[in-house]
Amino acid sequence: MENTTLFENLTTSNISEIARPSTTEILLRFEPYSVYIDRIVSPIWYIIGLFGNPISAKVWLGRKSRKNSSAIYLGLLAIVHMFQLIIHFVFVELTYTWDIPTNNKPVLCETLNVLSIIPQYLAPLLVLGFTVERYIAVCHPFKKETFCTVRRAIIVIACLTALSVGFACVQADLWTYYPIYKDCFSKNENQKFQTIWTASTEIMFFLVVPLCVLMFNILVIREIKRITSHGPAVTAGGSQTSTVTLLSVSFYFICTLLPASVVYAIQNEMPNGNFENLQSLERIESDPVWLSFFTYIAIRKVVEEICLSNSACYFFIYYITGKYYRQQVNSFLRIDKCCRKFSDKDSTLSSEKTKYSLVSTNGNGMHATQI
Repeated sequence: MENTTLFENLTTSNISEIARPSTTEILLRFEPYSVYIDRIVSPIWYIIGLFGNPISAKVWLGRKSRKNSSAIYLGLLAIVHMFQLIIHFVFVELTYTWDIPTNNKPVLCETLNVLSIIPQYLAPLLVLGFTVERYIAVCHPFKKETFCTVRRAIIVIACLTALSVGFACVQADLWTYYPIYKDCFSKNENQKFQTIWTASTEIMFFLVVPLCVLMFNILVIREIKRITSHGPAVTAGGSQTSTVTLLSVSFYFICTLLPASVVYAIQNEMPNGNFENLQSLERIESDPVWLSFFTYIAIRKVVEEICLSNSACYFFIYYITGKYYRQQVNSFLRIDKCCRKFSDKDSTLSSEKTKYSLVSTNGNGMHATQI
């Protein structure tokens, strides 16, 4: 969600110049499972996403697929998710999980905060875009030729991208590098504005957008149910397969994003302990407020990993629900040729077995064995 550190309320106003333990050191001491979850689960999503997203982008933006407007949305979504996983590794994983700071430099502090937010804003908008398209195609089929075109999809995507970049650029003014602390913090003078801005953008992108996606999906399902009750299971706006694929993507998006939205919504209600105690691990150990806060962090880490899977696992949804996608992936990975070889081998063995069986029934078992 938002590009905040473990201690969201930590600013230069409540940090002394005395060196304090790093976030990773504190968590390893008091909530090690949150670090282990990051170190074990996140790499799995990176591997899956960096394998599946390029394949998805290649399939959906291929010469045949890109004639369909929904494929344009899905192709760009795969690219955005790949970019998000890379930025997450560089900005979040290395800094807060492996204790290798990447944002503690001038310019990098502001740049990484902006780059980490762009895909978080853009991905939900893209899901909303193709969800609205599917709603028009199914519920208003006569308007499909007007609104569900490749040209219009490209224009909408360009506008959504510009909107996401514009909102994300505000982060450059909210964060800065402080040489005296050698770290990246939110600006003291912008605290009130940052609180309002963060709450507003999180509500808009991570609550309102998913709820809109859910609403349009419900309308699509109701219309499909009405149509199929009177005839074949083919929607007026396209094949049932493509509709199932898009609905599956939308619902997976909702199921992984809304829990994260709830967890982040209550973070301001979770009190931090005495910031002076951060200078010593022994002081934290005797601070019940901090210990309670670490329990919340452990829960949040689990939800974050579920949310991160959203950037990696669409490949499986496409492969399971989409026949065309499955054919293209099989062809690209040469699975078809492999299966064909096994099929040909099985056919040969079956033929030989039949031949042997026919010869052996002639009463000359010795000759049959030689064959």
